[in-house]
Amino acid sequence: MTQLSKKHQQFYQGEAVYQDTLGGGCHWSMRVKKGTVITFTDLHGGANLGLLMFNPYDLLEKYNAPDTLKCQHTFKLTQGHCLYSDMGRIFASVVADDCGWHDTVCGNINKAMVAEKWGIKTYQEARNGWTQNGYDSFLVEFAKYGLSRKDMAANLNLFSQVQTDDLGNMRYIGDASKAGNAITLRFEMDTLLIMHTCPHPINNAAEYPVRPVHYHLGKAAAVADDDECKNHCAENQRGFHNNFLYNFCEA
Repeated sequence: MTQLSKKHQQFYQGEAVYQDTLGGGCHWSMRVKKGTVITFTDLHGGANLGLLMFNPYDLLEKYNAPDTLKCQHTFKLTQGHCLYSDMGRIFASVVADDCGWHDTVCGNINKAMVAEKWGIKTYQEARNGWTQNGYDSFLVEFAKYGLSRKDMAANLNLFSQVQTDDLGNMRYIGDASKAGNAITLRFEMDTLLIMHTCPHPINNAAEYPVRPVHYHLGKAAAVADDDECKNHCAENQRGFHNNFLYNFCEA
């Protein structure tokens, strides 16, 4: 059991109603209702939480990394930013963040990359210590909802920081997230959330990193008129208006 800090607890209406831990190198998914808040916590430091989001009622609508970045004029994601679909709507808002930087440009790690970096350990050989990869982890969760390879998209990598030099070369910052760092997402529309805790694709650690992520779920406090995410930029105000129209028409 872990406790939420006041920084994150303030976005809950009452206490969190459920919490659990997603072990390192694992995957999971859930349907999240509008008005839900989830806090993810890096338990040991150095975690990577790969995320994809879909509209559960129209699976063609999914998280769009380019639109999320360009409409908020940023390369990184942190508190005050929103996570956009390819229909100009907001899946979730980043209402609290201890890290200050989350990657959404480097994509996902696959089986070949894991084999090259750390070698392959199968389930038959290593049981729960097998070396899973993010791409296949997403596919396993996709199958539960009738999704497939064609539905793959550029994903979020929470807790992972990637910086660039003057030539555009990207570098993974291995110690960016510390033990206990958390990020809280408030969901602005019903969302199919798919996640894994497999390594970041450009993590070059000597050994396959096994880093669990804990999560709290609860009912979100009402969105205030001065909400940081809604008022971060004019684009976000339009995104919230798009959500209002969508939710009103679906009611």
